[in-house]
Amino acid sequence: MSSTRRRPATLRRVILTVAAALILFIWAFPVLWAVVVSLKSESEVLAYPPSVIFEPTLRNFRDALTGNLSIASSLMTSIILATATTVLTIILAVPAAYAFARLRLPARQGLGFYTLVTQMIPPVGLVIPYYLILNRVGLLDTYTGMITVYLTFSLPFAIWLMVSYLEDIPREMEEAAYLDKASRLQALWHVILPQIRGGIGVTTVFVFLNAWNEFLFAVQLGGNRIRPVTVAMHNFVSIEQTLWAKLAAAALVAMLPVIVIGILAQRQIVKGLTVGAVKGGGRR
Repeated sequence: MSSTRRRPATLRRVILTVAAALILFIWAFPVLWAVVVSLKSESEVLAYPPSVIFEPTLRNFRDALTGNLSIASSLMTSIILATATTVLTIILAVPAAYAFARLRLPARQGLGFYTLVTQMIPPVGLVIPYYLILNRVGLLDTYTGMITVYLTFSLPFAIWLMVSYLEDIPREMEEAAYLDKASRLQALWHVILPQIRGGIGVTTVFVFLNAWNEFLFAVQLGGNRIRPVTVAMHNFVSIEQTLWAKLAAAALVAMLPVIVIGILAQRQIVKGLTVGAVKGGGRR
């Protein structure tokens, strides 16, 4: 009997392992293909049939960082935009989400509905109004203007996400802090924030990724001074030709900061994504 029971469990484990490996391969294949293309010369990239055996070269990475079409300055621009947007978003989103989750605001439902609606508006419909407003106040092609625009779509998302984590915190924890003569601000800092560190970590990563990968507003509202890396990669695309090898190298370089952040914040991301499910399961 024991051997017959083990067979379905073993078969299930094998099927899950194969399925996970297949999904991982499908996800990783474009990245692996970009790595292969970035190590080829332009002639080898365009060769047909594709060359399997070739001599790897790092020239494409050197040209992407130090050549005539270098994206080095644009990388710094993206770092400044994404970092400033993320920091300001978290600073503003945490108290705003706390107010939605804990305070009895007169217009709480209206504000909550507005926050949700901002996530449903197609970004392409906001490009022209943003352009006219920034041009009128003289903030077109500036860090201040771009960061302000990024805040308009990152802040509602962060508030909406943080509210779900704050609502999972029992009110009894705050009430115990109030009995110890703690103010609301002290309770938020010493009691609530330590409990939602995972949620803050998840929100931080998502906001940074959205700001780092943003292209539509960057290409329309930026210019020669403010040119994020997502826009700068189009330097390798022209009417005459597309430099696929250099474009692949630039894309991999642009992915590197995101990969590093993901690795460093991995523990907090996993904790933040599972805390709601664990608490929800505990209440059943």
